[in-house]
Order: sequence, then C-alpha cells, then structure tokens
Amino acid sequence: MKKLKELTDAKIESGRQSNPGFMRGVDDIIKQEKAFERGKSAIKIGQKAPGFELPNPEGESIRLNALLEKGPVVITFYRGNWCPYCNLQLRALQARLDEIHALGATLVAISPQVPDGSLTDDEISKMDFIVLSDQDAKVALQYGVAWEVPEFLAEHMRVDRKLDLDKINNGNGNVLPIPATFVVGRDAVVTWRYVNVDYRTRSEPDEIIEALKKLA
Repeated sequence: MKKLKELTDAKIESGRQSNPGFMRGVDDIIKQEKAFERGKSAIKIGQKAPGFELPNPEGESIRLNALLEKGPVVITFYRGNWCPYCNLQLRALQARLDEIHALGATLVAISPQVPDGSLTDDEISKMDFIVLSDQDAKVALQYGVAWEVPEFLAEHMRVDRKLDLDKINNGNGNVLPIPATFVVGRDAVVTWRYVNVDYRTRSEPDEIIEALKKLA
C-alpha cells in the first residue's frame, strides 16, 4: 500500500503538469502563509481540546465529551469532499480504520460543509468514521486552524472549479480549515497534532496510529 505522501506528491506533480501557472501561484501563497506562521495559534500538545457539539449528515448532534467517554478521539479538519487532497487523506484513514478502532479510538472528520452536503453518493459516503459539519469553521477557529483563504485560491475554486462555497458551506465560503489532525486523550488533552497550511500535504495514518499506541 502506498504512503499517503506518495499519493499527494503524485497529485501535486499531476497538477504541475496540467496547470503549472496555478501551481506556481499556490507555491508562492503557501510560502507567504508559512512566513506569516499561519496555524501558529493552533491548539498545542498538552492543551485541552475545546469541546464541541456538531451535526452529522443525519442531523444528529455529536458531542466531543460523549465520544471521549468511550476512548481517545482523532479529530481531523478537512476542507470538504470537493477537495482531492482531502479525499486522498480520508481514503487513507478509512483503510487504517480497523487499527484505529482496535486502539479504542474514534475518528472524527470535520468540514464546513452543511450536513446535507457532507456526504454524497461518492466514496466518502461509504466510509465508517464520523463526519461532522462545522459551518463558518467556528470549531476550526476554536482549534486555531480557521483560515481566510487568499483571493488567488478563492478565485480558482469559484471560477475554475465552479464551486459555490458560500452555498456548500451555508455561510462564509472564504473561511476554510487548515488541514489539521489532533489526537485527544480521554482527559481531553491533546497528545499529538499535525498542522500545515499547505493543504496539499497531510499527516500519515502511521503517525496517528503510533500516537494512539502511546496512549494505549
């Protein structure tokens, strides 16, 4: 099985081949955002994870505290099911979900999409983890990973991708989460995290599983 980085690197290279100008623009923006230390305010290891209550695709409210009563929780923030890098990550996590569950943990994936749009008839709808809707990225803001997307990227999504993120997210389509993953112990303390404003790179499932093994 290929590592997630191999898959995302291949996706990046494909983008460079098909649309080199756009990818150079993304490189420039990511370089600038890293210089601004975007994501610096994200919840750190050793801090308490903010509690939340968010709807799943069926409209049921899911509380972090209730999940923590059962065991550790892996919280991953993703941009939406329209994002190819997010889909690669979610497929990779789905492939290792049995191992995550065997370590007593629950996987929760959070995006700003409205409940009716969080799952469709695509592959994501067949995944076995919890998907929650965080409209306007309010919980992402609490975790320090809300990002006002630069206009260059917003225009690409609006014009080139034909994405109406205001409608998809039922709110501010210019605010998306920085892709980030947090491992939270039963005491609600963050024991491991991955935060990177470059939305083309993600944490490896292996790293998450190792963090859970240390908790176990």
